[in-house]
Amino acid sequence: MTAAPRYTFLGRDISPITARRLANFRANTRGFWSLWIFLFFFVLSLFAEVVANDDPIAVWYDGNLYTPIFQDYPETTFGGFFPTKTDYSDPFVEQQIAENGFMIRALIPYDHRTVDWHLTDPAPTPPSATHWLGTDDQARDVVARVIYGFRISVLFGLAMTALTTLIGVAAGAVQGYFGGWTDLIFQRVMEVFGTLPMLLVLIILASVVEPNFWWLLGVMVLFGWPWPVGYVRAEFLRARNFDFVKAAKALGVSDTMVMFRHILPNAMVATLTFLPFTLAGSITTLTALDFIGFGLPPGSASLGEVLAQGKANLQAPWLGLTGFFVLAIMLSLLFFIGEAVRDAFDPRKLFQNEPTPAEPGVGPEGAVAASRAQGGGA
Repeated sequence: MTAAPRYTFLGRDISPITARRLANFRANTRGFWSLWIFLFFFVLSLFAEVVANDDPIAVWYDGNLYTPIFQDYPETTFGGFFPTKTDYSDPFVEQQIAENGFMIRALIPYDHRTVDWHLTDPAPTPPSATHWLGTDDQARDVVARVIYGFRISVLFGLAMTALTTLIGVAAGAVQGYFGGWTDLIFQRVMEVFGTLPMLLVLIILASVVEPNFWWLLGVMVLFGWPWPVGYVRAEFLRARNFDFVKAAKALGVSDTMVMFRHILPNAMVATLTFLPFTLAGSITTLTALDFIGFGLPPGSASLGEVLAQGKANLQAPWLGLTGFFVLAIMLSLLFFIGEAVRDAFDPRKLFQNEPTPAEPGVGPEGAVAASRAQGGGA
């Protein structure tokens, strides 16, 4: 008797349908490589303090190791005269460290708040060997601000996408499963949130409190949670009358177990397909708010602030071009990833040219090869 084929991914057994979805995702070459490129830049931005920082990563001075990147040291530690935080760009401090040890600086010796007081030309200055993408009108390094701005934009988008998806999926599941008055009341609540002008509410609240990351996230989640409700509600309305649901309820399975264990996995396909596009929309929303001045606090690293500086300083085209290309590349990568996810969950591609592994233990790579051998396109 022939053993059933095994599909593995990252050393773990997975179901055949999951293997086919992974194979379809990888077969979309543009989306597959876009995912890796986006992950590379995102992981790089997570270590922004190591890549772009005006504090050295490490200092070896007088036989002792110091880590200014994690801890502030007074200038007296390195032979200075003041008990204030050390300015490592001070020529005197640099000379003292060079004579008694050495320091390892970041690749970009500026963070998003660092003002370069040694510029020879009025800010904003064009790209140079010192500032690869020039400086803004406050003499801050544009590369450093882009790295930090990219990180906060993606983290904001991920947090907003995760929270709105969790709330929207839960609301749609309750609506579709119970129906009746529950569905009617939730629909009226969604209409209220759908008709409130989000920008107007932000403008009003911004006059009362100073916007920050968590404040903006809360307001955006408050208005953004209804997006997946329609997809999940429709699937629950359709699936709640299926035989397997009736059988589970007849066996005494609780409503919560039926909803989230038996129906929800089938209802999440459309929601998962839209996640990359929702992430792109969240990032664009934060960028737009920063651009018009109702986003993060002034001085924060932000892609929208870079675009606003480009609009305010037309004589410095590198500012506008930098913001445009960073956003264009980032959003393009997310759209390509979304296309690949859509292909992975597309039922027409999921069951067409079903891959058959040549031998036990074959993973998604073997599934791709088998699919291509049977005529499946890349």
